[in-house]
Amino acid sequence: MKYVTIIDIAKALGISKSTVSRALSGDTHNVNPDTMRMICETADRMGYQRNEMAVNLRKQSSRHIGIIIPEVVTSFFMNFIQQAQRELRQRGYRTLIAVSNEDAALEAENLHMFEQCRVEGVLMSVCHKSKNVAIYNKVMAHGIPIVFFDRAVDGIEASQVRIDDYLMAFFMVETLIRSGCKKIVHLAGPDFISNGYDRHRGYRDALEKFKIPYDEHYVVAGGLDAEQGAEAMEKFLSKGLEQDAVFGFTETATLGAKSVLQKLHYRIPEDVSLCCISGTKLCTLVHPTITAVEQPVLQMATISCCLLLDQIANPSCPKESAILRGEMTMRESTL
Repeated sequence: MKYVTIIDIAKALGISKSTVSRALSGDTHNVNPDTMRMICETADRMGYQRNEMAVNLRKQSSRHIGIIIPEVVTSFFMNFIQQAQRELRQRGYRTLIAVSNEDAALEAENLHMFEQCRVEGVLMSVCHKSKNVAIYNKVMAHGIPIVFFDRAVDGIEASQVRIDDYLMAFFMVETLIRSGCKKIVHLAGPDFISNGYDRHRGYRDALEKFKIPYDEHYVVAGGLDAEQGAEAMEKFLSKGLEQDAVFGFTETATLGAKSVLQKLHYRIPEDVSLCCISGTKLCTLVHPTITAVEQPVLQMATISCCLLLDQIANPSCPKESAILRGEMTMRESTL
């Protein structure tokens, strides 16, 4: 596709490109009204679009913010993006969106692309807690602040916004135990994601509080999606161990486990209670509905935007760590 330029308009009208440029910039002091009207009408007829990137480069300000998310399966990240766009748009910023697909190499490519596009800041949820730290530091050293949300990053000086994954996992498992569950399977998240470690620690400490022995056979790598969750549930069931509850790292893996249990005619919650962290609307669209810890995604997006814009306005402002409280919503899948 060939874009119409100022030069094209100048040639069509037989006038200088500087006159066209002044007219399209609204310079009424140096272009008479008739000439300006003629230029604007011609530009509209020819389909001229202003090159915002070139203008922003001259101004040394792109007014663009990059957002990188690890996946688009759950509504959590979509809700975050929608709220962030609302917040940023009100302050005159546009957003560029990229998805890493839980791939650290692709995440690095996305950051490089944002640098080339001269974004003024980045909001991101990482796919690995440490693998790209050197790249994050390099981007920030180039004057592009980053605010990390949902998933924490080790060994970096940057603002981060998330829930207390350890505490909410502890409360969730404690609730299962108080309802009578003793043989609780944990569909664990990957070790390379910070909240996977925190949620596993919460599970383990809740068992310890009630003097329930920790058994590594009840901890199965649950992955990040429904297919991996289903495979993890099948792997556990093949051990022939008894169970009365499943606590999932995330809702997608838990939903995968749920499908396996129901195919094998387990009753939920009569035979097995089911719950997870990172619940979204998906938990309400199945039967029985799933008990979950839900993150305050709109608040998380608003705070993340505020922290990022503060750093853009004042690069020397202190970095902050905002720990938000998740909400445990009890539904049909638990007793």
